[in-house]
Parts: sequence; structure tokens; C-alpha cells
Amino acid sequence: MTLTLDQARLIVKTALARGREAGMKPLSVVVVDAGGHTIAFEREDGAAPGRYALAHGKANACVMMGQPGSAIHARAETQAYFVQAMNGIYGGDFVPVKGGVLIRDATGSILGAVGVTGDSSDNDALVASAGIEAAGLTAES
Repeated sequence: MTLTLDQARLIVKTALARGREAGMKPLSVVVVDAGGHTIAFEREDGAAPGRYALAHGKANACVMMGQPGSAIHARAETQAYFVQAMNGIYGGDFVPVKGGVLIRDATGSILGAVGVTGDSSDNDALVASAGIEAAGLTAES
């Protein structure tokens, strides 16, 4: 199974809607495939222009490591040198914080990841997970 454009668009739409419902700051949401390639992206009005790079870096870190943003964040706190090395390897496109959420199918295979930025990292992860679940997939945050 692969992640479709329709699924990616639904993930983005749902994540943004949940953010609005919760009164979050303007969000940026990216959906990447299992290779870290962007399928869909939206940046809300009022979101800083640099948010694409942050959102993509969160999602890319997840797919490159096969781990959710929370696990990568925990590793950054205990092994900063390792995360610095990963950021070097991936050309700065490796953001080790929450808000990066893996997308898994029913068998547990990684289909891609969602990166959300704009509010707190915990809130970013919540809306990313909501989007993934709305698409009938499994979120691992």
C-alpha cells in the first residue's frame, strides 16, 4: 500500500480544521511518503514563511529513522551528538521534536509521515494524529 494524494489532502485538511477548532496558532502541515518526498503541504494565513522547512524536517526525521517525533526528541535530549550527526547527514532536514508523526498502514508498515508546526509541539502532534486517523490510517506520534 502507498499513501495517496487524496489521503494526504485529507490529512492536511483535517489537521488544519482541528487546529482551528482548538484555537491554535496558524499551522503548516506537510505529508511525506516513505522516502521523505512531499505529497501535500499547506501553510495557513499568518504562518511564518519558514514553516515549510520546519514541518518537512519533522516529517523527514520520522521516516528516515523509522521513529515518531517523540522518540527522536527523547534521543536528542540524551544523545545530542547523534542527532547532530543525523542533521548533517540529511542536510539540515532533520528536526528532532514532537510534531512529526509516522503514518502506518494496518500491517504496521510505514507509509510516510506528517509534520506540523506553528503551535506547541504537543499540539502539533495532536492535530497530525487526527489527520492521519481521519484518513483511516494509524498514527505513531
